[in-house]
Amino acid sequence: MYKTAKMKGVTFLTDETNKKRLLQIDVKEIAKNSEKFEYLLDIVIAEARKDEPKISWEAEKKKLKK
Repeated sequence: MYKTAKMKGVTFLTDETNKKRLLQIDVKEIAKNSEKFEYLLDIVIAEARKDEPKISWEAEKKKLKK
């Protein structure tokens, strides 16, 4: 595994083909700035959901009105 850092307190561990495999978080470092943690969490959620089917806003509004 190889390490790459993008943000202080956050390290991505990659495999031999440079694909991100693990995310290592220094909780003490991230806790110093709650905005960084929220930003990181948004990225993790977006990455986890990137392959989900897309739903148009119009279709979602119709569902909510029911």
